[in-house]
Amino acid sequence: MKPVILGLSGPYLTPGERALLAQHQPLGVILFARNIETPAQLRALNAEIKAILGPGAVLMVDQEGGRVARLKPPHWPALPPAACLKTKEAAYAHGRALGAMVKAEGFTMTAAPVLDLNIDGADPVIGDRAIIGPPALVAELGGAMAQGILDEGIDPVIKHIPGHGRALCDSHLALPRVAVNDEADHLPFRANRHLPWAMTAHILYEQWDSERPATLSPVVIGEVIRGRIGFEGKIMSDDLAMKALSGTLADLARGCLAAGCDVVLYCPGDMAGNREVLEAVG
Repeated sequence: MKPVILGLSGPYLTPGERALLAQHQPLGVILFARNIETPAQLRALNAEIKAILGPGAVLMVDQEGGRVARLKPPHWPALPPAACLKTKEAAYAHGRALGAMVKAEGFTMTAAPVLDLNIDGADPVIGDRAIIGPPALVAELGGAMAQGILDEGIDPVIKHIPGHGRALCDSHLALPRVAVNDEADHLPFRANRHLPWAMTAHILYEQWDSERPATLSPVVIGEVIRGRIGFEGKIMSDDLAMKALSGTLADLARGCLAAGCDVVLYCPGDMAGNREVLEAVG
């Protein structure tokens, strides 16, 4: 399988998408609201993808609770944002509920929990997606949420390593530059370094690499994420389509892998972009 997770265009596979998946065999797909209509439709879509890619395929959804939820009422229950979680027991129950919800629809992975710090004055892109409290509490509650997800047989993806909380702009729209990324930011990730997956932050950390955002930086991935934080699992890029990154998709895909990412994520679902990313990684 190629080390790529791709978005799709709609609620049903197009003939072109079927052919592309069969030919290139990416590691998996990620689904968004545009791909989801009803439980029956969603289960059928995930089953078809799995039939094409095989039993080891990643079937991923970006489902945290709160405002980041692709499975929504009336078909699925609304879960609160992480900022509402105050105890280890509540965080674990949230993870179990989240894991059970996505597992029932055929997914194998969810992009949660957020282990970024909730920093006053930062851009609200993280905001209530983050657990509120000191780094040790974020580590404890985030770990409990991840364990709840795991106990439902779903892989959690911790994000956004090595810490998005201090960013003063939204990395979907521009490249944030962060002067300090230190022990406080790292603690929640280091405490959960044994988890299976982490997603990078598209942030330029000036103290570590003054030229490249973390996703494209061998220094940040090798010396900070693998070294200082000691993360042991697989590292996934955040979405290559975000405006924090510049360059061709092919160059970005190759750059992520060269920097030390294990898997490239590309979410928009357009055929041209999907093909460019798949062909770039060989």
